Amino acid sequence: MKGTLTVFKRELVGYFTTPVAYIFLVIFLVLAGVFTWQLGSYYDTNQADLQPFFGGHPWLYLALIPALSMRLWAEERRSGTIELLMTLPISTGGAVLGKFLAAWAFTGVALVLTATNWWTVNYLGAPDNGVIVAGYIGSFLMAGAFIAVGAAMSSVTKNQVSAFVITFIVSFLFVLAGFPPIVDAVSGSGVDWVADAVRNVSFYSHFEAITRGVVEAKDVLFFLTVIALFLFINTTVVEAKKAD
Repeated sequence: MKGTLTVFKRELVGYFTTPVAYIFLVIFLVLAGVFTWQLGSYYDTNQADLQPFFGGHPWLYLALIPALSMRLWAEERRSGTIELLMTLPISTGGAVLGKFLAAWAFTGVALVLTATNWWTVNYLGAPDNGVIVAGYIGSFLMAGAFIAVGAAMSSVTKNQVSAFVITFIVSFLFVLAGFPPIVDAVSGSGVDWVADAVRNVSFYSHFEAITRGVVEAKDVLFFLTVIALFLFINTTVVEAKKAD
């Protein structure tokens, strides 16, 4: 799409010129470590794997990605720079995709920095590295879905706090849908297709399936579909606001 690369470079460089980006990285790495070594009780399990690490990712993203994505469009609308952006030789779809890819790449940098945990478990034992690679792939895909949701929600408001809250709520519902107590409660209704539908729209369920070490097409397709859907919503909203 026209202008995607231009917007991508602008946004990605922008992340690293503000202290917010570094605060995000530090908090992400600290919390990832807490989930792995403290809350995950790694040393008590006597297993060389990163399941506690990946198990905390839905909650990490739920807390941090709304803070990362809330400024994507809300700040552009509040400051009025969205009008300037739209006057450039850049398509709306290109701008939406560029912003999304920059945020996704930045989150990918945060994931790469957690490789010290991977190195540590290999030093302490003999983990199944194939399962760990699958976990990273699943985490990156899930992060993309969270960001796409956040970008779409950011485009509907000028207020960053409102964008954060809306993104958190929508993302929480996507995570909660696959949480075992929720699935069990829905299954208890006796309507199997409802339970399956709830499970199938859950970030948690699809991510958990990938972290078992099997990257199935249905799980990858789910996250890519969510990304495409919310980027479409994002583009539609920005186009509508531009026409106002």
